[in-house]
Amino acid sequence: VQLQASGGGLVQAGDSLRLSCAASGLPFSSYAVAWFHLAPGKERDFLVHISANGGSTSYADSVKGRFTISRDNAKNTVYLQMNSLKPEDTGIYYCATRWTSAYSNYDVTRRNEYRYWGQGTQVTVSS
Repeated sequence: VQLQASGGGLVQAGDSLRLSCAASGLPFSSYAVAWFHLAPGKERDFLVHISANGGSTSYADSVKGRFTISRDNAKNTVYLQMNSLKPEDTGIYYCATRWTSAYSNYDVTRRNEYRYWGQGTQVTVSS
């Protein structure tokens, strides 16, 4: 199983970026995906979650209205559209995934709920 995060870069405050998380080696349409953010000197925090079929999403308060998660199961890829970026959005962005079913019940914000992690992509937002 591999998760490949990409799309990071150096941008100015107010700019946009779109991150991608490409999965391989698993039945992607059965896996929920989340993005976490590791800011300098802080813990890896939950940002967004999308269900396996894309029908349900959850967002941390810090990104509501600015970030949008989506997925294309035909391409085994999840996207994170980030608008109105702020300097505090700087950090490494990790995608993570776990198998789910209609009966799954878990805390989407908890890191240890996710089985597989990507290597992360760096986002730097200058003021």
